[in-house]
Amino acid sequence: MAVLTRSEILKLIKDKTLRITPFDKSQVGPGSIDLHLGKVFRVFKKAHGFFNVDDKSDYRKITETVKVKDGSYLLIEPGELVHGITVETIRLPRGVSARIEGRSRFARIGLLTHLSSGFMQPGTNGKIVLEIANLSPISLAIHPGTQICQIVIEEAKGDGEYTGRFSNQMKP
Repeated sequence: MAVLTRSEILKLIKDKTLRITPFDKSQVGPGSIDLHLGKVFRVFKKAHGFFNVDDKSDYRKITETVKVKDGSYLLIEPGELVHGITVETIRLPRGVSARIEGRSRFARIGLLTHLSSGFMQPGTNGKIVLEIANLSPISLAIHPGTQICQIVIEEAKGDGEYTGRFSNQMKP
């Protein structure tokens, strides 16, 4: 697999093979595309006890949805994890995959934008859910609209299309 550079990414966008909505050319760097943080989050309910982790686990049982008002922010406490979502809807072509990457400016203050599921399958369609964690010793206020992460586009060998459980996801 080869990482696509700016010129190759822009070709895919121009011929509508790769679709990003909304999109501005300034989001494309030398080898990645910056994505913005949306307003809807999924936060963990404050609970005691434990939660069984198995093939039938459903994150919705221990989380709730929160929407941030215009001009406001979501406060993430030290050690806290929340699910966010991108503003952009992404449609990868069948022969292309991508990886979600954090941005160094935020990693340096202890903010992680994805923990373990950073791979986007060929043919992925929808908004990208972000697993956002605060590893710093202070509370962090995250603001919708911030260019919170980037995706690195890679050419895949062969043809595939993701049709799994989170296909066409539009909320965290």
